[in-house]
Amino acid sequence: MKRFLWGAIFLLLTGGQTRAQSNAPAPFGPLPSARQLQWQQMGYYMFVHFNMNTFTGKEWGEGSESPELFNPTALDCRQWARIAKAAGMKGIILTAKHHDGFCLWPSKYTEHSVKNSPWKNGRGDVLRELRKACDEYGLKMGIYLSPWDRNNAAYGRPEYLAYFRNQLREVLTQYGDIFEVWFDGANGGTGYYGGANEKREIDRRTYYHWDSTWNLVRKLQPGAVMFSDGGPDIRWVGNEKGFAGETDWSILRRDEVYPGWPNAKELTTGHENGTHWVPAEADVSIRPGWYYHAEEDGKVKTLDQLLDIYYQSVGRNAAMLLNVPADRRGLIAAPDSARLMELAARLKKDFARDLAAGRKVTASEVRLNDPRFSGSKVNDGNPDTYWTTNDFTRTGSLTVDLGRTESINRLLVQEYIRLGQRVQAFRVEAWKDGAWKTIAEETTIGYKRILRFPAVSTNRIRFSVTKSKACPVISNLSLYDAPED
Repeated sequence: MKRFLWGAIFLLLTGGQTRAQSNAPAPFGPLPSARQLQWQQMGYYMFVHFNMNTFTGKEWGEGSESPELFNPTALDCRQWARIAKAAGMKGIILTAKHHDGFCLWPSKYTEHSVKNSPWKNGRGDVLRELRKACDEYGLKMGIYLSPWDRNNAAYGRPEYLAYFRNQLREVLTQYGDIFEVWFDGANGGTGYYGGANEKREIDRRTYYHWDSTWNLVRKLQPGAVMFSDGGPDIRWVGNEKGFAGETDWSILRRDEVYPGWPNAKELTTGHENGTHWVPAEADVSIRPGWYYHAEEDGKVKTLDQLLDIYYQSVGRNAAMLLNVPADRRGLIAAPDSARLMELAARLKKDFARDLAAGRKVTASEVRLNDPRFSGSKVNDGNPDTYWTTNDFTRTGSLTVDLGRTESINRLLVQEYIRLGQRVQAFRVEAWKDGAWKTIAEETTIGYKRILRFPAVSTNRIRFSVTKSKACPVISNLSLYDAPED
């Protein structure tokens, strides 16, 4: 039965070729779904914390706030989308409902929403405006919907689940395709709760009956990935600094993890013996807080800080979800926008020219001596080709001949993750003074690994897989000379 399932998955991912026809390696371990593969390719996208807290100055509202407080004076989701697009981001996730329970759409299941605010005389819908803006600028749209609701009188009781799922139905059926549904791990505690003003604790593992909620999302938005501490599709990176681990497995023992799981440090690296494909998303705010506070205008992260976050998230096999909060006008503030443009310009310079593109690549071994798996496949610009070795070869090397001496300080490498994550350790060397000089030794790769190192002048770079669970499968190897300012 297991052999049949692996075969079916492989046929799906390779467009119908049988293994005998292609001579390709068999898939190994947990594999990404189609929706996960699409998400993985996004890499970098925007979080927008904008809700009742924007107008109260809080990070977590109590749920007792009056809807009349919500009144942006110049809300423009097109401005958010325009900035995100110019910054190189691929989508926007909005806090449709935070822990205080206020809804940015006119939900028919609560009075605690924009329909009772002075904004647009109660006829506004922020989600509708964001949908139009994302479509105009070619961005994907995601939804943050807090499972915790400090306003709702039924929270903590079984009947709240029907309310929560009804709101899920609203946001997942009225606003087009959603690429990600974001479930926060903060659940239970003090709140207004319809006037009870008390503390309510829940069993985070069992209260929400997550399997039923996940099935609902699958039914309504089959292309959407779901985020929580343990997925089911993508996981929290385990911190709010935006850093993935130097070792970062895309696999997780998923059944052990739930929203609010106490062992968050394990999420930073994933589980080498994981049972499911659950890659990491690194969420971080461009400011000290998640919501806009005017007093933080001078505390926007520096370019160097954002670069470090990019290289330690996207560069460590995770996605980068950068929060850029909208202010009380409903606009992204000038300091934030300016910093995003600086980051975009710098990344463009860092990856301006791939010095390995089209260069001769020699492999230590080629699977069955088949040219379809040769070293040249790692720099041919095609993400669907790859270099690989024979089944029982767990190590191997690729040597890139640059043709002339070049300065190199960045290396980007990718595994062909449709066949699983395999590499446990690798080494990078430069030919210098008649010998190979080691410039980096690292562990996992996954979808994408980017190394920064002091510039080295060389005409050859050798990349070696030194330990792997199965034969290595490498789809891309790129070299760059980034500015050192």
